[in-house]
Amino acid sequence: MAYTDRNFKTKKALKEALKAGEVITCHQPGIGPDLRNFDGRVSLEGPHYPAPHTWYASAVLEAGKVVKVS
Repeated sequence: MAYTDRNFKTKKALKEALKAGEVITCHQPGIGPDLRNFDGRVSLEGPHYPAPHTWYASAVLEAGKVVKVS
């Protein structure tokens, strides 16, 4: 599982930011910024630890940037 670099409280907020044209990147805790140039699908969860996770999403990354969320 990965997190967005910005701590979105809801999946709706993530989708709205993407729709507004914001650049959204991701990381995997403990692994580092290995998603900087990644192309493909990742699983996201939020909000960030230590808050309990209340949303999960699947995202498509191109060159490390989120281009689609479902």
